[in-house]
Amino acid sequence: MKMRGGMRSIPLLALLSLAAGAQAPAAAQPEIQRPPGTAQAVGAVHTVRQIPEACVRIEGRFTGQADAPYAMQLVRTDARCQPRAVMREATRVTPGEDGWRLNDRIRIPSAACPGQQAVVEVWRRPVEQPLARDGQGQVRVYLGEARQQADAGKLASLPAFAVDMRVQGTPCR
Repeated sequence: MKMRGGMRSIPLLALLSLAAGAQAPAAAQPEIQRPPGTAQAVGAVHTVRQIPEACVRIEGRFTGQADAPYAMQLVRTDARCQPRAVMREATRVTPGEDGWRLNDRIRIPSAACPGQQAVVEVWRRPVEQPLARDGQGQVRVYLGEARQQADAGKLASLPAFAVDMRVQGTPCR
């Protein structure tokens, strides 16, 4: 709708949603949006997510035990894989601080207990890595220069990931 002076009318609902989004914490919405996963049976090992930069796959399974209903582990994808990112302990990460962003929230429902689900959060801390290009427009890393930087303690920091898991919902008996 056109108004005087060339200004456009913005619906009140849109303004309210913008204001609510500005007040919400940065970690509330993950960078990757996905629907809940497929319901998993007790004891069925499944891949929750792969993090190729860190050469890691997150595996999980429902245990059927009341005290620890879901178990999760990090598995190296390939012995020859060279990680371009590091994995950090989730307990040592302060979400939303020091550059940590909520990258992904994965919900895995239990097939045996429909009211219960595992929620896996993947946190990511990106690192700006300026890449100098040579005269041919290529980024090149020379072994001698890299060794000198390593010896001098001037290696660039790597991006990092952390994984946290919790179980939500009512436990089944």
